[in-house]
Amino acid sequence: MHKPKHLVAALACALALVAPAQAAEKINFILNWVPGADHAPFFHARAKGWYADAGLEVDILSGKGSGLSSQRVGAGTSHLGISDLATALVARSKGADLAAVMNIYANSPYGMYWLKKSGIAGPKDFAGKKIGNPPWDAARVMWPAFAKAVGLPADAVEFVNISPQAKAPSLLAGQIDITTNFYNGHDTMKRLLGDDMGFLAWSEAGLNHYGNSVIVNGAFLKAKRDAVAGFVRVTQKAFAACVAESKPCIDSLMAASSGLKRTDQEHQWARVKELMTDKFTQTVALGYMDPGRMQADYELVARYFKMKAPFDVKTAYSNEFLDRSIKMAE
Repeated sequence: MHKPKHLVAALACALALVAPAQAAEKINFILNWVPGADHAPFFHARAKGWYADAGLEVDILSGKGSGLSSQRVGAGTSHLGISDLATALVARSKGADLAAVMNIYANSPYGMYWLKKSGIAGPKDFAGKKIGNPPWDAARVMWPAFAKAVGLPADAVEFVNISPQAKAPSLLAGQIDITTNFYNGHDTMKRLLGDDMGFLAWSEAGLNHYGNSVIVNGAFLKAKRDAVAGFVRVTQKAFAACVAESKPCIDSLMAASSGLKRTDQEHQWARVKELMTDKFTQTVALGYMDPGRMQADYELVARYFKMKAPFDVKTAYSNEFLDRSIKMAE
């Protein structure tokens, strides 16, 4: 016996109402560091529901350095993450299955900090000194490149393991002689160390490779390409929104993370915008990775590190998910 068409339609509607919505794709996303202003766009996108609107459930995990985030993403423990790009290339040369899909820092954020009263005037005085930073810190991974650029043997210094929060206090207490920090935290370091602060940006030593970038596990990219595309699209939108108006983004960061000082984060965000800006992010797309610069970064890694598995750098990054209409202001 045939059911009336209106009954069939009614049943279909009822089933549609009780059918579960399609489950959101879960994304395990590891930061390169503890949450700070440079991560505000990710927290803002999540708070505004932009990731959810793209069908994504994003779990943001605190990090302990680009070395660790590269390792975790390369092994598939985290689907996506943030890593200094040169550090990610070093990890890939050692077999990590990862690729960059969006650049955040178009300029190198690395800096060396010390106290002038220690007698240190610059890199020539680093030999025999103690450098304190976390074991997975990107600057520690890339130290051989910096050392060679300033004419020091890579083993000329002693590295001391300290937490991210202990950098300035350890300097002031005389437990270490030098520390490293990203430029986005420059104002905080200056406030803590005062007029006695000594500073050298790595870019001044001739090392201005790409910095923080969004990286993805290679296997996850192949299996979940649409999810990666959605994540990049939302993240690019969030960074652009935070560049245009920072207050709501800092609000989202402060709501998600305890122990932060708002003034410090506002200063950090101003530095982040400096690090994000170059001619390519202004004329091509926010987050764009220039093929010429990527080749130069690969050659830097090849020059200073023993690659276990050389690779074509073109396979280590992609600009395909970026919206070319979103650019940094000129």
